Amino acid sequence: MSSSLLCCCCLLFFTLCPTDGFRHFTLARCEFNSTELDGIEYIYSYYYQKKEFLRFSSSVGHYVGYTELGVKNAERFNNGPDVVQMRAQKEVYCQNNVDVDYRAALTKSVKPSVRVYSRSSSSSGHPSMLVCRVFDFYPKTIRVSWLRDGQEVSSDVTTTDEMEDGDWYYQVQSDLEYTPRSGEKISCKVEHKSLDQPLITDWNPSMPEAERNKLAIGASGLILGLVLSLAGFIYYKSKARGRILVPTN
Repeated sequence: MSSSLLCCCCLLFFTLCPTDGFRHFTLARCEFNSTELDGIEYIYSYYYQKKEFLRFSSSVGHYVGYTELGVKNAERFNNGPDVVQMRAQKEVYCQNNVDVDYRAALTKSVKPSVRVYSRSSSSSGHPSMLVCRVFDFYPKTIRVSWLRDGQEVSSDVTTTDEMEDGDWYYQVQSDLEYTPRSGEKISCKVEHKSLDQPLITDWNPSMPEAERNKLAIGASGLILGLVLSLAGFIYYKSKARGRILVPTN
């Protein structure tokens, strides 16, 4: 987690002008990768019409303007007592809040979700592939292994590194090359801090997922065709009953 950039809660202050609909607001935030002051940055931004025009950053130590209005305000603030107060906010405002959020993040644990499915080989003559996808878990450290009839498989297994989802959760994937054997049981075993005991998910070889999808699509098309045919037949019969027959010479 220390390699990731964490953000504490951002405080938003909105000021609305009801006469012409223009909007001005400020945003204060703390960005951090540790609880030490050296790992914390305090940023206070001013926005007008969704565009940032002025910012104070503790890493810079003074206000910086991004527009003509921002430059004028930056010069005024930097020459007044306001900039001194802002320099103290990293310690006063951020450090206490960061410590609480950081400890909460480090102690949090989320159970993984597991999905096991088969994937056919693209070339003939090669074994098929079983995939164990493990996702939405925290913290990062996890162990994924394969079992054949309860015995751990040590060969023909490829497992990726844990990958970040971008929302503090992680995912990992393990592949097993296999040649099907009648009556055997293959399972994916997951060990993680959030689990009281290993999570074992069995593979159901009844039908590969791709074939199940094809079957479902085919069945849906067949049902739709029957419904349309029945509707057409009913319409034809109703029109036939209302038709007047005219004798011919």
